[in-house]
Amino acid sequence: MVDEENRSRSGTDDDSDQEIDYAAILQSLINRYTNGSVHIITSHYDDEDQYYGPPLPKIRHKPNTTNLKTSEFAQATKQASGTGISKSKMPQDSISSMILSREKGMCTYTSFSHANKCKIANRFLPNDMAILDCYGGKAFCGIYSKDGEYFITTSQDRQIRLYKSGGSSYKRLNSFYARDVGWSIIDVAFSPDREHFVYSTWSSSLHQCSVLGDSDNQEPLCLVNTGRRFCVFSVIFSSDGKEILGGANDGYIYVYDRQSNKRSLRIRAHEYDVNSVAFADDTSHIIYSGGDDGLIKVWDRRTLTEANPKPVGVLAGHMDGITFIDSRGDGRHLISNSKDQSIKLWDVRIFSAQSAAENTLRAVHDQTWDYRWQEVPRKLYSSKNKLDGDTSIMTYKGHVVIKTLVRCRFSPIHTTGQRYIYTGCGVGRVVIYDALTGKIKRELNGHNACVRDVAWHPYKNEIMSSSWDSIVGRWTYSGKDSSAFDLEEQEDNDLNSKPQQPQVVRRSLRIALKRQREHPSKTQSNAE
Repeated sequence: MVDEENRSRSGTDDDSDQEIDYAAILQSLINRYTNGSVHIITSHYDDEDQYYGPPLPKIRHKPNTTNLKTSEFAQATKQASGTGISKSKMPQDSISSMILSREKGMCTYTSFSHANKCKIANRFLPNDMAILDCYGGKAFCGIYSKDGEYFITTSQDRQIRLYKSGGSSYKRLNSFYARDVGWSIIDVAFSPDREHFVYSTWSSSLHQCSVLGDSDNQEPLCLVNTGRRFCVFSVIFSSDGKEILGGANDGYIYVYDRQSNKRSLRIRAHEYDVNSVAFADDTSHIIYSGGDDGLIKVWDRRTLTEANPKPVGVLAGHMDGITFIDSRGDGRHLISNSKDQSIKLWDVRIFSAQSAAENTLRAVHDQTWDYRWQEVPRKLYSSKNKLDGDTSIMTYKGHVVIKTLVRCRFSPIHTTGQRYIYTGCGVGRVVIYDALTGKIKRELNGHNACVRDVAWHPYKNEIMSSSWDSIVGRWTYSGKDSSAFDLEEQEDNDLNSKPQQPQVVRRSLRIALKRQREHPSKTQSNAE
C-alpha cells in the first residue's frame, strides 16, 4: 500500500480528502497579487481557479518527427486527411481550384472523396467561441453521444445537463441533480445506444440514468463496500453497451456487468490512482489504463484474472502522472496527456522495456510539486529532458496541465481524418496540434480559467470546451485572413514526400494595398 506521503504527492485534483499543503496554498494566494494590487472577484466562479500566476515561460520545443515520419500512423493520417493526395490530380490546392478541376473533368474523380472533404474541412478549423451555457459551478465534463445527437455536461453545482446537439442550434432537454456528489461530479459517459448515461462521484457506486427519463429515477451501480474516500475518475461503456469500465483512486480497474447487474472484474492496475481508462477499439477486448505512476498499461480481457493480473505490455516515457488517455479506435494507437506538460503518441505494438518503466517510476517519485496548487516547474517545459527508453512515436508540447485532470483527444475521422490532436489547458485555452508536425495549429482563447474537457462534434466542425470559469463554450469557424490559407497549403506541401514545384505565394489584398501606400513608386515600377 502506498504510504500517505506518496499518496499526498501523487494525489489528483479530484481527491477532496488529501492532506493540505499550506505552503502551496500560500503560494497560490501570493500569485493573486499583480503590481501590488489585489484582483477583484467579479465572477461567480471560484476566483482562486483563475490563472493569476506569472507569465508562462516560452516553451521552446522543437518537435522531433523522426519516428513519426516513418510510422504507420503518419501514412494512415495523410491518406485519411487528404494530405498525401498526389499533386498531379490537383495542380493547385486552393478550394476553388479543386472545384474547378472537378467540374472540368480534369481529375480522375467526379465527386470529392472522403479525403478531399477532410482536406477542405481542415481549412476551416473552429476559431470563434459562443457561450453555450453558464453554470453555478465549475464545468468538469462535456461529451457528445457517438452519433453527435446529444451533448451532456457535468458541473460542480451538482447538475448534469443534457442538450440536443444534432441541429444548427443546441437546446437543453433535461437537467439531473446528481446523487452522492461529494466534491464534484467527476466523469460521465453515454451508452452506445444513447438511451442511458452513467456518471461517477466520490461514492462507492456509479449512477445510471435514462437519457430522456425522470431525473429522480437513478440506479446505483455498486462497485465497492467502502466509505467516502472512493472515487472513479474515468468511466466508459463497452462498444456493445453490456459493460462499464472504470478506473479508480485505489489503483484498481473495475468492470461492471449491466446484464447481471454486478461488478464482474476488479484488478490492481497501478501503484497510484488510475486517472483514465479506454477501450482500444470496438471489440472491447483490449483495455488501456493510465495512472499517477506515469505508466500506461495494456490489458487483454481474454487472459485477465483477478488473482494474477498481468498487462500484455507497458508504455513508458512520461515523467509525471497520466491525466487522460484517448484511443484512436484502430486498436494500435493512443495518446496520453500528462502532468509533465506533454502529450505523447503511442503505437501499442511497440512496448517499453522494464528498465524504461523503472525510469518512469523513478522520475515520478522525484517530482516534488503539487499540480493542484503550484506553478509548473520550469524543467518540465524543457524539451531537452527525454526519458531513457521512451518508446512513444511523438511528443507534443505547448499546453499547460495544472489544477485538474486535463483531457486530450483525437479529432474526428469523419471531418478531419484525425489530422489533429486537441486538448484543454490549465490557463484557459483550447490547443489544437497538427498530429503530423507536432506544431500548434490553433490556440483558442476564450476562457478565464482551466479548460478541463474538450469535445469535437463527430460530424460537424465545432468544438465544445468545459471550463472552470463555469462556462461551456461552443467553437465554430467565423472567417479569417486569406493569408492563413497560404500557410496551411505550405505545411501540406512540406508533409508530402514528393518534391514540389516552387509556387508563387499569394498576398492578401490588405498587404498589397499597404505596400502600395508605403512604396508607391516601387509598386508602379514593378507593375510596368
